[in-house]
Amino acid sequence: MELAGTADANMPKCYSMDMSTDFIPMSVFAESSQGKSSVEGKIYHKFDMKPPNENIEDYAKLCRERTNKYMTKTRQIQDKKKIQAKGPENRRTRRDPEEMEKIMFKLFEKQPNWTLKKLIQETDQPEQFLKDMLKLLCVYNNKGANQGTYQLKPEYRGSEDKSEALQTTSR
Repeated sequence: MELAGTADANMPKCYSMDMSTDFIPMSVFAESSQGKSSVEGKIYHKFDMKPPNENIEDYAKLCRERTNKYMTKTRQIQDKKKIQAKGPENRRTRRDPEEMEKIMFKLFEKQPNWTLKKLIQETDQPEQFLKDMLKLLCVYNNKGANQGTYQLKPEYRGSEDKSEALQTTSR
């Protein structure tokens, strides 16, 4: 057998092929666009391609180079000093709950629905503290167009003095 269009000069262009039937027959499967599998055929013969003996050293060198090329690690090592760990200086600090309520109401005036991630970014508050505030003030949307977001409870929407409404409901 002769190969056409080989890119490497060390790659042999002619091979001898040996056919054998001394292995377990295999089947060829195909998958349709609907995801169904079907048997397309059976394989009864095995073909081994061998390069000619005069080029065997060049071919072995080519195989070693190819193996070494794919064995090199592509991972990058990061310096530990550059990676910031959550230490006391990087932690978010809790605000006063009343101050936080006012901030939350201002945010919900701008936009009626917020994700937890966006609220953490906007308020720069610890996640658990923000979740506790959201339990008091908001309803989580499980379904619909606003799935995965929080919106103010009906008693706080459109209220003139929202913090006063909150104090009366928490008593």
